[in-house]
Amino acid sequence: MKEKAVILDESAMNRAVSRISCEIIERNKGVGGICLMGIMSRGAYLAGRIAEKLRETEGSDIPVGTLDITSYRDDVKAADSDMSSVSFDVRGKDVVLVDDVIFTGRSTRAAIDAVMSRGRPRSVQLAVLIDRGHRELPIRPDYVGKNVPTSREEVVKVMVRETDGCDKVIIMS
Repeated sequence: MKEKAVILDESAMNRAVSRISCEIIERNKGVGGICLMGIMSRGAYLAGRIAEKLRETEGSDIPVGTLDITSYRDDVKAADSDMSSVSFDVRGKDVVLVDDVIFTGRSTRAAIDAVMSRGRPRSVQLAVLIDRGHRELPIRPDYVGKNVPTSREEVVKVMVRETDGCDKVIIMS
């Protein structure tokens, strides 16, 4: 596969994260009772960035966790270990799941199962950097950085500086 197009560069990614953060504040009338859970691995980095923007804007630290959804997926063998890192109680909280790309919705379904196994939140919301369509489940994100129509054969690759050395989103074909 080769790079077909750059969808978001570093500054566009930063603007998308800022916009998602502002929308979270607006929809929830502040950040009281909110916690973020990033879906491993790139969703976790994006959740940290959103939490930082929320702290800058609202002046409050937001609990942030990392979800390993491997053992909740229906398309892979269950993992022997759970790499999740959630140091707070989700019961009664507004949980915002954060992922890099939503495609079929199956990862989101697995993430919801992972959250529910930890207790019953007041609500579960979904923030994604890229929505590429092609849903197989009735799941729709609450916050979207960018909608990108793609074919099923194309691949959307999100790169973050923490693991890839740069921030950008590309389509590969």
